[in-house]
Amino acid sequence: MFRKEDVTVASHAARDQAPKAQRADARRNAEAIVEAAVTCLANDPDASVASVAAAAGVGRITLYGHFKTRAELVDAALVRTLERCDEILAATDTTGDSGEALARLVAASWQLVHQFHNIMVAAHRELPAERIHGVHDRILRRVQSLIERGQRGGAFRTDLPKHWLMTTAVSLMHAAAEDVAAGRMKADQAPGLITATLLAAFTPPAGSPER
Repeated sequence: MFRKEDVTVASHAARDQAPKAQRADARRNAEAIVEAAVTCLANDPDASVASVAAAAGVGRITLYGHFKTRAELVDAALVRTLERCDEILAATDTTGDSGEALARLVAASWQLVHQFHNIMVAAHRELPAERIHGVHDRILRRVQSLIERGQRGGAFRTDLPKHWLMTTAVSLMHAAAEDVAAGRMKADQAPGLITATLLAAFTPPAGSPER
């Protein structure tokens, strides 16, 4: 025979396990939704909430339980994408000659910009510019660090502010993505063209103190 206290303990344990299981299910659903959003938006910046829910294997009601608006969903996809991009760029060798390091960083960055261009398109449609800039902060710091090192070593010009050199690099990268999307450039041409343009823009003018 079961004692009354045994039944009570078992009942309490079952009640404790139920919320934990619900929370675990909720985390799995949220993770599946974010992953589906990254995939769907990378393929189509206009991907609907319904298509993301279907790809995640959940209903729209479940999706809206985690993300109240499409903008929140796009934000989560952008954050996830940039976290992965930062991990990849962290493994890129930016030591040694600043010009060569720039070429390596451009090559690694371009693959990511090209792959996730549509997510950026969706983000610009849904999110404020300051939010987009904010989630790029860690990646931008990598670019800034390389530019500062190049300026200190005399490889990059110092007569222009470093923030302008950074703006030039980021803008050129996204301009190349637009050209590829429009069919004006082949994707495999972009890294070389971007690097050549940036080195021409960053190299100190002839006769300047840096040279």
